[in-house]
Amino acid sequence: MRDMNDADIGAAARLLEVLGREYFLGTCSPGQADAFVRENDAQALRRLVADGYVYHLAEIDGALAGFIGMRERRHVYHLFVAKECQRRGVGRRLWEHARQVAMQGGADGVFTVNASNYAVPMYESLGFVRAAAMQTKNGLAFNPMIFGQSLGPFVGAP
Repeated sequence: MRDMNDADIGAAARLLEVLGREYFLGTCSPGQADAFVRENDAQALRRLVADGYVYHLAEIDGALAGFIGMRERRHVYHLFVAKECQRRGVGRRLWEHARQVAMQGGADGVFTVNASNYAVPMYESLGFVRAAAMQTKNGLAFNPMIFGQSLGPFVGAP
């Protein structure tokens, strides 16, 4: 695990596109899928970093295994693990690392994510619970989820 640097951003953006197209962009129109890819390309990732989003990555044998991006030390904005590295604990280690860094930076321990339908079981295995019913925006289905001490009022909320 290490902080993502500028030299890593191109590979991260390519991984995001490949996984997005395979796992969740198929529910969108081609135009919506292309817009998502443009909104999450290398240039967009650089803007997010400049805006204060914090990114970490995992490598296996020198190759990008996955990455996580956090907004405001409380929202998992991106979490992608290379297909060949899935189900090997990479996503869990990325989450635990990002959570630890966020907590050291003053986070209160409550975290959110908008999980794709494909990713819901993984987030549940990390301790996230649904905070609301599945939603759709710009053709993308997502599930608002929450992790932390203050789950009570959110669980089962419409």
